[in-house]
Amino acid sequence: MSQLNESPIITVERRKAVTIIISAVIVSLALGIGLMKVGTGFASRSSDGITVTGSAKTTAVADNAVWTLSVNLSSATVSAAIKKVDSDVAALSKYLNAGGIPTDALTLGAVSTYANEEYVNGNATGRILSYRANRDVTVRTKDVQLVSKLSQGIGSLLETGINVNNYGPQYYISNLPQLRPALMSDAMKDAKVRAQALTKAVGSNLGALVNVKAGPIQITTPDSTMTADYGAYDTTTIDKTVTATVSVTFKTN
Repeated sequence: MSQLNESPIITVERRKAVTIIISAVIVSLALGIGLMKVGTGFASRSSDGITVTGSAKTTAVADNAVWTLSVNLSSATVSAAIKKVDSDVAALSKYLNAGGIPTDALTLGAVSTYANEEYVNGNATGRILSYRANRDVTVRTKDVQLVSKLSQGIGSLLETGINVNNYGPQYYISNLPQLRPALMSDAMKDAKVRAQALTKAVGSNLGALVNVKAGPIQITTPDSTMTADYGAYDTTTIDKTVTATVSVTFKTN
């Protein structure tokens, strides 16, 4: 009789309580199953194998040189500035030819000019103080030793009053496509040796190869430790070190 006489409010509250309890149980089960799956995922990842980095390096000698010099002069008029630039470019070309650089190895850039305006307190007055003209001379040759010698002796030309900006030669290697496969092979061998040493140390055995990722080639000065995410290419020296790296994943048994 007491149950039959329960008020509708109490019945509704009991239903709400039962619903909340059932929902809590469902959520708990779901969380438990989810955590089990996450745990299983971590376990499978940790058992995928071992990842090591292998590297290999070799020496290389540059066989291409690009040397850019710039003649830059100013004068009261545009025509006078251009004449001075042409005169100094001719003297520079003569110095290079006499030093052993053939004319067909020289590339003369276009003459560029601009006005040097007068400014007072940061404001242009409209008055032209002078005109500046410049022209680049670029040397391209495989005789890297000759370019090195001439760039070091450029001071003798500057002493004659010729106004030349020397940006320094850049040295490149052309046999990188031939070096790369051998370096990658040696880097793979190095990675395998490292992986075997690590697995042996913990009483395990090295299994099958799972994944290989080649890193960028690093071309640096001799004995340099410089690296770059997208690869390094130092052009300041004739002698270079070429380094290759690989990231390798092996299964373990």
